[in-house]
Amino acid sequence: MSAPQPQPVVEVRGLGRTFDVSRPWLNRVLERQPKAFLKAAQDITFAIDKGETFALVGESGSGKSTVAKLVVGLLEASAGEVRIDGIDMRRQTPSSAAMRDLRRRIQMIFQDPYASLNPRWRVDRIIAEPIRAFGLEHSRQAIAARVGELLELVRLHPRDGQKYPHEFSGGQRQRICIARALASRPEFLVCDEPTSALDVSVQAQILNLMRDLQDEFGLTYLFISHDLAVVRHMARRIGVMYLGRLVEIAASGDLFARPQHPYTRMLMEAIPDLTMSGRPRRAVEGEIPNPISPPSGCTFHPRCPLANDRCRREMPRLGRANAGSSTVACHAVEEGRADAGP
Repeated sequence: MSAPQPQPVVEVRGLGRTFDVSRPWLNRVLERQPKAFLKAAQDITFAIDKGETFALVGESGSGKSTVAKLVVGLLEASAGEVRIDGIDMRRQTPSSAAMRDLRRRIQMIFQDPYASLNPRWRVDRIIAEPIRAFGLEHSRQAIAARVGELLELVRLHPRDGQKYPHEFSGGQRQRICIARALASRPEFLVCDEPTSALDVSVQAQILNLMRDLQDEFGLTYLFISHDLAVVRHMARRIGVMYLGRLVEIAASGDLFARPQHPYTRMLMEAIPDLTMSGRPRRAVEGEIPNPISPPSGCTFHPRCPLANDRCRREMPRLGRANAGSSTVACHAVEEGRADAGP
């Protein structure tokens, strides 16, 4: 008798968010225009196991950051559900004990370390705020000791708590953001492009720090990025997004060795060939269409070299590909019209 499969820490099912981007009522009446809606995320479904890093990649405007904010509850979903350890976040009232516990266990690291720290607060107060808010420590001495521990965890000195954010470099500020995220003793961290605003050498330090912390505390990451090199270093599984939808999900090794979806291949072909293997490199062609009036059928078809009439007419659904671990939303892959090679 086989052992039961462990339940994922995070389950996202059919998640979607639609924004009303209509012009003011009077303008629409005078100009006889209908309401306009932007579907920033549609039918997003994935699961993340304990201690795993699942990454979302795609061009700017693909909906990655929207999904990140939906998962942590900074945005309200228009459809679907997010479950943390089987608890549906949308069914919890904001003041309930279950929701309070979920908010402690879920934290977010934002993209811009210059904008995500209060410039008027000293660092020790910034890091101590989650400790006080969730009642994890009560005495001033215990809070100060915990702040010092957190600063040391992110390779800063406890005395740095007496400084203000403007006294630190970008990499040091992001370390402070990580310390603040860890202050509530979370289990799941959503990382929204946490290194994109940093120099390359500093990026490597922050990424290595995040991996060390994951190993030490068993953290689970949802990692958002547009940098495939960063994602390859961090993630065990990767989801590729295009115009608000997931078009491919695969194990990291399979995705880089055997990309299935034409859009994934386009992204891979744009990566510089640092090994000098002679592999041809092509720039990403075209641009993401206007999400307010997306193309019919498969939204990638205007840029896809494999598109046919079915692609222009019918939206593909995620389905298991023949090769490796990939789940792909592509008619060409489904019909065997796509080359199976990298």
